[in-house]
Amino acid sequence: MEPTAGSGDPADAAGATASVVTLHVNGVARTLAVDHRTTLLDALRERLSVTGPKKGCDHGQCGACTVLVDGRRMLACLLPAVAWDGARVVTAEGLAEDGRLHPVQAAFVARDALQCGYCTPGQVCSAVGVLSEAAEGHPSLVTSAGPTRTGGGPPPPVRLTPEEIRERMSGNLCRCGAYPQIVAAVGDVAP
Repeated sequence: MEPTAGSGDPADAAGATASVVTLHVNGVARTLAVDHRTTLLDALRERLSVTGPKKGCDHGQCGACTVLVDGRRMLACLLPAVAWDGARVVTAEGLAEDGRLHPVQAAFVARDALQCGYCTPGQVCSAVGVLSEAAEGHPSLVTSAGPTRTGGGPPPPVRLTPEEIRERMSGNLCRCGAYPQIVAAVGDVAP
């Protein structure tokens, strides 16, 4: 008798429609069998009980499911879980260290950059990604031409003005309209 896929036992993933994957979620390796159609969001929420990332639109348009995958912000509702075997996934729950909020989380609290809170985990993860991208010199649509690189070195960091923050965070929607506080919170943490 062949094993059935999807029972949750990694040994049962021998079927053609499931695979065993290991996801390093918030610093903990988690191995599970997933149907090939399972998104990273569904694997996190339904299989691993990590409920910070939210299912908003399920089409990659609202940002409520934003997580950090191998250090980059990504929309978990669009990612097939099987494609990320071995990846390091950080959700809003995994940002705090030693009982202390991540600086972005602390800034969101200090600025009251949330209302209902549904989008907040995705907003926070996106903001952490924005800070990293800007520090690495990744331009956005509104980045003005600054100093150019010389000698093939890395690009200079991008200064996060309110306009830059708004552009970079534009993929994360907030139905409550906490945008001014969100921009201020990200600005408080930006170098």
